[in-house]
Amino acid sequence: MSLLWTALVMGLLGGFHCIGMCGPIALALPQSLSGSSIGYTTGRILYNMGRVVTYALLGAAVGLFGLSLNLAGWQQGLSILSGILILLLQFAPGNLSGKLSLSLRLPLIIGRIKKLFSKLIHRKGGFSLFLIGLLNGILPCGLVYLALAGAIGTGSVSGAASYMILFGLGTIPLMLILSLTGRMISSKLKNKIERLVPYIVAIIALLFILRGLSLGIPYISPKLATPESEITVCH
Repeated sequence: MSLLWTALVMGLLGGFHCIGMCGPIALALPQSLSGSSIGYTTGRILYNMGRVVTYALLGAAVGLFGLSLNLAGWQQGLSILSGILILLLQFAPGNLSGKLSLSLRLPLIIGRIKKLFSKLIHRKGGFSLFLIGLLNGILPCGLVYLALAGAIGTGSVSGAASYMILFGLGTIPLMLILSLTGRMISSKLKNKIERLVPYIVAIIALLFILRGLSLGIPYISPKLATPESEITVCH
């Protein structure tokens, strides 16, 4: 069973998180060179496409790790690992995230990204907007980490990149609406959706774990082919 669809679900629901974290950036985007509404909309699309490209590259990077485990015959374990990682990242204490941030020198990275933001934010043109999107995708984000944990479970570079592309596309509708209208989603609605996110993420993590257990349950936990069975079929 392919779990690529979970990336889209995570992105769509996570869009409410994105407008809280990245909303100020989306609202501060510079105008395009042309003052037309088409140019304005195109610029905002380019910004969001920049984010998706970064997510795809990050997905390809973690996909190399997933591929190495998959080739080693860890296909089932890889899926279980992804589910466990998703649960840990979703429900890990805040102080653990802070320690991880410091160990990865994220404050230093963020500082440098902010300097680049300040330069690009005053420039006009689609390329600058695309670059801002690329940089935006690098910023530390718990939701992105959750998606990357799911991407590892695909077991391939292309699969992981595809997973992150679908995740990124899922975040676009709300981010695009925000940047085009300049209005934030009501805090009441945002809070309601965000309260649902941990439950949806837990279900997605459970699906990955069940898939890895290979219990023979159609569509939920089908029997996964093992390297030995594939060799037998070939003979």
